[in-house]
Amino acid sequence: MNNKLFAQTAEPARDLASLRIETPPVTLREMALDRLRDAIIAGLFNPGQRLVERTLCDQLGVSRSVIREVLRHLETEGLVETAPKQGPIVARIDWRQARQIYDVRIALETTAVADCARNADSKTKEKLKAILQDLDRNSRKNDALTILTATTDFYETIFLSGVHEIAWDIVKRLNSRISRLRVMTLSTTNRTVSGPARMREIFNAIERNDPDAAAAACRAHIEEAARIAQSLLVPVDQPKL
Repeated sequence: MNNKLFAQTAEPARDLASLRIETPPVTLREMALDRLRDAIIAGLFNPGQRLVERTLCDQLGVSRSVIREVLRHLETEGLVETAPKQGPIVARIDWRQARQIYDVRIALETTAVADCARNADSKTKEKLKAILQDLDRNSRKNDALTILTATTDFYETIFLSGVHEIAWDIVKRLNSRISRLRVMTLSTTNRTVSGPARMREIFNAIERNDPDAAAAACRAHIEEAARIAQSLLVPVDQPKL
């Protein structure tokens, strides 16, 4: 009797398991969110520019309800803000905010890089090397968004191999603003060359399992990016700190 009961209850369980969707489809909202996020990060919209719902509906081919959801989400990422009497606008970037982001990066990334260098095995090193090769190819093409993807993969590998999952969660929350600053600095002379070169210095130290050199190279990379951002964001008549 027990065997029959077990057979009757087990069969539906197998059937239900077969209904599981392993790779959920990308929704229209997610597609619109990715497109608009990339457009803002790439600089297709200027800081302070109004984001008119009707215009965005036409540009993206989605409903106003989808656009409103997307704008609310991008506001949580710091890419959109609501201005009095204007509504949603592209968030402005100022040096005060940028400096805080670079300070957070230095605090989190130097520690993660050092721990990665201590713990990196051959598999981690090969993965980082492959990412850098991809980054070098795209740097020559000046493809900003693809450079950003490779750069994010590089740091994700470092954080996770260094067992800094919580720190990586914090970085991911800032990633849209970090990416926006990266695109801004990439637009300056030679940054598409010097940026990957600095990242290769970080990798070389990780490859040698040298945590001190890796942390120093990481700090130098971020500080160089911060100086470029400061030169772009601070007015010429305002003293730079």
